[in-house]
Amino acid sequence: MFRHFDEATAEDWKPIDEKFVIYQQGLAGQLVAHLQALAHHDLGYPVDRYVHSLQTATRALRDGADDEMVVCALLHDIGDTLAPVNHGAMAGAILAPYVSPLNVWMVEHHEEFQGFYYAEFFGQDKHARNKYLNHPAYDRTAMFTDLWDQKAFDRDYDTLPIEAFLPAMERIFARTPWGEHTSAGTGE
Repeated sequence: MFRHFDEATAEDWKPIDEKFVIYQQGLAGQLVAHLQALAHHDLGYPVDRYVHSLQTATRALRDGADDEMVVCALLHDIGDTLAPVNHGAMAGAILAPYVSPLNVWMVEHHEEFQGFYYAEFFGQDKHARNKYLNHPAYDRTAMFTDLWDQKAFDRDYDTLPIEAFLPAMERIFARTPWGEHTSAGTGE
């Protein structure tokens, strides 16, 4: 086994590639485990971040959103525990290989769009999202935050369990990642 990449041979990389393929096939389950960690993430909201995520996805599903949008709704806050200041960018990076660029942009910018409902309470501009009025993802991002995300803090809402979203997650994360040219996901 090599100690440095410049010592590696094709034979050295074969078992790494095989393990990566197996790891990649379990990505949906790994993301569910990370999402469930939000259940213990108390930031003072009426519901925890896990329930919020499930509720956002439930609202999207019930409004007839496609798999990609539902999965974006489910995972939009997955970065909260590790990147509280820019969790949208982190969630977007996770989703980027599997969803459309417009949906990635939506997830990356949902925080700023949602600020319409609270930014003024923190001395910020509630209309900050208007700087993106001409962006092709503006309408979908406004719809996402206005119809689903900002409304998903209701303790009494009939929120679906994670199992309701597993088929969509499996379909999305079984896709060939955008721009992938090899099976090994080294990113190099």
